[in-house]
Order: sequence, then C-alpha cells, then structure tokens
Amino acid sequence: MKRLLASLCLILGATSVSAEIVVATKIIRANTIITADAIGLKRGSAEGVYDNPEQVLGQEARKSLYPGRPIRLDDVGAPALVDRNQVVTLIFAGSGLQIETEGRALDRAGEGERLRVMNIGSRTTVTGTVMPDGSVRVTN
Repeated sequence: MKRLLASLCLILGATSVSAEIVVATKIIRANTIITADAIGLKRGSAEGVYDNPEQVLGQEARKSLYPGRPIRLDDVGAPALVDRNQVVTLIFAGSGLQIETEGRALDRAGEGERLRVMNIGSRTTVTGTVMPDGSVRVTN
C-alpha cells in the first residue's frame, strides 16, 4: 500500500514536506503570556502554523492552547494593553485637527490591533487602532 501511494505521489508530482512546527507542551489558558516552558517543537506539517518558537514567545494566547497541538497564526497576538470595558483615551485625528475624549473599550486588544470603542460623550461606536500608550487613534 505504501509503495502504491509513493508511486501515485511521483506520478502526480505531489510531494509531502515535513518540518518542525511549534506546539504547546502544556495547557496555555486564553489571555496568558506564552513562555519558553510552555512551547516546544514537533515534527509535522500544517498550513497556517508557527515554525519558529521566537515568533510565539512573549505573545498572548487568544484562546486556550492544548498540549501537542500546533499553534496557529491566529491563536496568539500582541499582549493586550486594553481590556474590555476599560476607559481609554480616544484620539480623533484628521485634516490637521486632533480631538481627545474618553471612550469605553468593547473588546480586548494589543498594540497595533483594531478595537471598537464607545465614545462616552456621544454613545457612538467607533473603530480605531491601539497605540503603544493604550490610547485608541481613530482616523478618517
């Protein structure tokens, strides 16, 4: 059976590439910063997964990760600077004008991520980008 499969792969030009992929070595809960003792490398192949542990270290788990399972690209992200319901500074910038006001975060987000925020004064919902200081910048 293996020979038949190998022959078919050669005939069809299909190749299987095996590489090392990053996997969790223990349960990593959502919203936890990933440390070196929680990940490892495993031989395997899959699309959309990390292959370098350095890319995962210091990132925050967006959902619970389980031992032996590959860590997918959307499973981790920048550590959250803003928590849900946190009051943040909203910065509206455009056309040479800058206005600052307060808003309430509707989700968790890290630096550079998009975040929906409710303007406390007007009760309207806007979407902006989280800045390194935790403020949210909204542009036109």
